[in-house]
Amino acid sequence: MLVKDISDTARWMAYARALESQRPDALFSDPLARRLAGEAGEAIARGIGQAEFIARSIAVRTVVLDELIAQTVQRHGIDLVLNLAAGLDTRPWRLALPASLRWLDVDLPDILRYKSSVVSGESASCQYDVVHADVTEASGRANAFARCADARRALVVTEGFLVYLTPEQVTALARDLRAQSAFQWWLTDLTGPRALDMLQRVWGPMFRDARFQFGPRDSVGFFQKLGWREESFRSSREEAARLNRDTPLPLLSRVLLRLSSASFREEFRRLSGVAVLARADVS
Repeated sequence: MLVKDISDTARWMAYARALESQRPDALFSDPLARRLAGEAGEAIARGIGQAEFIARSIAVRTVVLDELIAQTVQRHGIDLVLNLAAGLDTRPWRLALPASLRWLDVDLPDILRYKSSVVSGESASCQYDVVHADVTEASGRANAFARCADARRALVVTEGFLVYLTPEQVTALARDLRAQSAFQWWLTDLTGPRALDMLQRVWGPMFRDARFQFGPRDSVGFFQKLGWREESFRSSREEAARLNRDTPLPLLSRVLLRLSSASFREEFRRLSGVAVLARADVS
C-alpha cells in the first residue's frame, strides 16, 4: 500500500504544494513544502500517479482557503484559528496574519513532532502552538477545545479531513464544535457523492487505513441540521478556471452539461469545493 494511514496523505499534499511552488507562474510560495514532503512524500505522489494534475487541484484548494482564512480573520475579528487534523500545513509561516492571532494546530503526535523538527527555527507570523490529539475521538477534541478557552471568536479549519470520516463522525464533530460558543466560523473542503465514488474506485485500493467516506448529497442540509449554515460555497471547477489551473472538459461533455437539468448542473458544480459555514446564531 502506498498510503498506510492518513498522516501519509499530509506528506503527499506537501509534495503537491512543492510542485506548485516551483512553477514559474506559481499561485503561492511554500518554501517549507519540499522539506516537509521529504522523499516519502514524493514517492507517494509518484506512486499514486498524476502528480502534476493533482498538484493543480491542491493548489486551487490551497489558494481558496488562503483567501478565505485571511478574509474571515480580518472581517470578523478572529482571535484564534483552530486547525484540526492540521497535518503539514504551513499557513502560519506563509500567510501575513495578525501578530496577535493565535493559531493552534491539532493532529496526531507523530506528524506534529515531525513537522516541528522541520520548521524549527522558522518564524511564524502569528502566535503558533500545537496540540497532540486524535480529533476523530471525543476525548481528543475535548483536549484541544480546552486550549481554546480564552478565545472570543474562533475560526475552525478542516482541510482535507472530512472526506476520510464517516457521516456519524462528521456529525459528532459538528455537534462538538457547535457546543463551543467561541467557534463561530468553519472552513472546510467538501466532496460530492459522484466525486467520492471516483476517489474510492481510483485511489481507494492504494490506501490501507485511510478510506474515502464522507460525500453527502445535500451538504447544506446536512450541516444545517447540526446548527451550521452555509454562507458560501466555492466550486473547485470554477475556482480552477479563475486561477488558470483548470482542465477543460471534452466538447461532448460540455454540450451534454449545457443540455442537462439545472439540478444536475448544480450537482456538477458541487462535485468538490470549499464551504464557509457559520453558526446558525451568528449574523
